[in-house]
Amino acid sequence: MIASTLNWDELLQLPAMIDLATAARALGVGRTKAYELAKSGAFPCPVLRIGTTYRVRTADLLRLVGIERQQHGGEAHAVPTDT
Repeated sequence: MIASTLNWDELLQLPAMIDLATAARALGVGRTKAYELAKSGAFPCPVLRIGTTYRVRTADLLRLVGIERQQHGGEAHAVPTDT
């Protein structure tokens, strides 16, 4: 069973690096499938392997779903990406 996907506000609150399971949840992908994709190099955004763990840069994930963070006075604001 897949946990509910992350909403816009939850995506914007993510730290700079997240675990693979969180990235998968944001994309609506199951945990097992996410690890299969990461191991084969087919996860839809870059995955970093740090020791035995997989991490995803939040900026890469947000870009994938069409969100760019811009800093204004210390706050992050979402701006749709141009595709």
